[in-house]
Amino acid sequence: MEFAKILLSSVLSYAALFLSAKVIGRKQISQLDSFDYVSGITIGSIAAELATDLENMWKPLLAMAIYMLFTWGMSIVSLRSNRARKYLNGTPSILMKDGKLYRENMKKAKLELSDFLVMCRELGYFNLGDIHTAVFEYNGKLSVLPKSSRRPATPEDLHLSSAQETFFTEIIMDGRILDANLTQIGRDVRWLQKQLKAQGYASAEEIYLGLCDTERNLTLYPCIP
Repeated sequence: MEFAKILLSSVLSYAALFLSAKVIGRKQISQLDSFDYVSGITIGSIAAELATDLENMWKPLLAMAIYMLFTWGMSIVSLRSNRARKYLNGTPSILMKDGKLYRENMKKAKLELSDFLVMCRELGYFNLGDIHTAVFEYNGKLSVLPKSSRRPATPEDLHLSSAQETFFTEIIMDGRILDANLTQIGRDVRWLQKQLKAQGYASAEEIYLGLCDTERNLTLYPCIP
């Protein structure tokens, strides 16, 4: 009798999870919005309780059914209403455009500068100068529109020779000078102040992001609203 209860609860738990997966859809983890992600974790927790609760199997089963109905209902509302979809899923945020970084949009997206730079490098953009527009999507991914001057074909394909792109070091982040990185490239604060003055800035506090390449060329992105 005990074995039959365990078998029944496990089968019900498996069936309920399979059904909930169908309700949520075939999205990958990286494509799930925050609501679907939290709902999936909750449903999984309830399913685990269902598989072990031999006395009151109907309670977790009912809870799973309610969560699945709510998830399904939210997806229907999101599909049929643009306003609801924007509220539930959020909207994309422009983080960079025409050589300008938008600090307020970074804050709204809860994205650190270091994370943004990592995401750019993962997409193959080690030089922010190659980027025309960077958009942070609602699913947590970064979409990049390169500048038109950035060739779609490689120099090897066109039998051309080109200089090796250089790696950039962060010198200023959110108005703060990164002394360790500055020392690493063999420069000091005095040199940085001269570079800032030469480009028309009084202090590092005016700079949202400052990058320096291996040739000691400094690229500055000022703080803008």
